[in-house]
Amino acid sequence: MAFGAAEYPYDAVMDADSVQGAISDAQDKRMKSLLKKADPSIKFGGYVVGKYSVSDRSVPNKAGEESNGGFDLRFVRLYLNGYCFQDFYYRLQMEVNDAPGTDKGPRVVDAFVEWQKFDFAQIKLGQFKRSFGFENPYSPLAVGMGTYSQATMKLESIADRNGEHKSSGRDLGVQIQGDLFPSRGDGHKWLHYQLGFFNGQGINHTDKDNFKDLIGGLWISPVKNLAIGGFGWNGKYTNENYDPANPKLLRTVSRKRWGAGMKYESDWAIRGEYVSSVGGVITNAAAPDRSNAWYATLGVPVMKDLKVYTRWDCYRDAKTWSSLKTVYGLSANYFLGKNLIFQANYSYTDDRNVSVGRHYNTFDIQVYARF
Repeated sequence: MAFGAAEYPYDAVMDADSVQGAISDAQDKRMKSLLKKADPSIKFGGYVVGKYSVSDRSVPNKAGEESNGGFDLRFVRLYLNGYCFQDFYYRLQMEVNDAPGTDKGPRVVDAFVEWQKFDFAQIKLGQFKRSFGFENPYSPLAVGMGTYSQATMKLESIADRNGEHKSSGRDLGVQIQGDLFPSRGDGHKWLHYQLGFFNGQGINHTDKDNFKDLIGGLWISPVKNLAIGGFGWNGKYTNENYDPANPKLLRTVSRKRWGAGMKYESDWAIRGEYVSSVGGVITNAAAPDRSNAWYATLGVPVMKDLKVYTRWDCYRDAKTWSSLKTVYGLSANYFLGKNLIFQANYSYTDDRNVSVGRHYNTFDIQVYARF
């Protein structure tokens, strides 16, 4: 008895396996070709900032009580970054200090990709620094002082006065930025712009009010390393713990801010900014809705591995002179190679917001280790 193809499909099965194998081989080749074109790179790194501080500040209602000092891990950060398809830069950064389970615990700080094909138009998408202020984008290792200025902390959203959870100056959004008009001499760009749209809720939080914050900056660089410009911010922040039964809480506060300043970064460093804000505080409905801040920083190279910084730092929580808090700071940075910095900081504070402990001194030593 003869068997036809329909009656004995063995050859058909073999043909199907061959086809499937050919498809798999083709997919492998395409994947290898894609990876070759992508040419991805990856770099791992991180840094640790340890701190010991002591202060003679008197605690309210406990006049004369002084700090015995203490050790602290100011930052523990790990990151990976690199390029893909030559023009796409990516970065993922984690902060792992503080207690788990809170907004201050282990969390994603940066997670973005940026198309960098053209100097005049680079597009960034993900979670990254808000495009407001000169000092906000600085790494803690580059500020030169023991902490950021009050303007950067309170009004550039490192630790925002409005009650937003700790966001380190970052948010989720999209931004376009670029540099225009290269100089014929040294090639530096004369004009920089940046414009971003953000959720307004800070890092690792989704949008709560369907309103996107608009933040932008524009500055000129008449000479290399010098920038003079301004910033604007029109946004809102929604209280995620709002309770209508609690009259002290606010559901939503506006965040309307503008700032102007300059920076010069070379062997010498000069930075200064003024920032003005309109907007309330979510945890205190009676809090003033206007505030402002300004600072001036000078960095002087003393010798090859030693740089000294000084700063005049002012913040008015109610935009009145009676609410002025002024910090005079002095810092010495000793660089033991590129990845190890020893820093000694002294500050004198005059806080008009309190009657007890208005004047006090703070001294701390910090060690920055990068790997």
